[in-house]
Amino acid sequence: MIAGSTDDDRQTQLLRGALDMCLLALLAKEAAHGYELVRRVEAAGFDGVGYGTVYPLLTRMRRLGLVAGELEASPAGPPRKVYALTEAGRSRLHAWRQQWTRFTDTVDAVLTGATPDAPSDTARS
Repeated sequence: MIAGSTDDDRQTQLLRGALDMCLLALLAKEAAHGYELVRRVEAAGFDGVGYGTVYPLLTRMRRLGLVAGELEASPAGPPRKVYALTEAGRSRLHAWRQQWTRFTDTVDAVLTGATPDAPSDTARS
């Protein structure tokens, strides 16, 4: 373990690199408002991701044209902004999924001692 680092620190670092992709994937299934996205992220197993993390990401992704927000009437209270993927968001999610798969395949190969291009032990026998 790296001095001064904890498992929580590592989890935070991993999540920081993947949360925007996860938000796009959740929105690809169904448009949602920020509160609902926080609930979906928690239901997916990511503890400790709150509004202070999700809303700035949604704002950034909206500025980048990956999501669009529309005001929707609320059953109680003021209208709320519902976010949905744009075509650019769908395209970016597709590219990120491919990149993620290549990355995790490489990490898995390193962790298991295999290399993606090397023949397996059974192939050499």
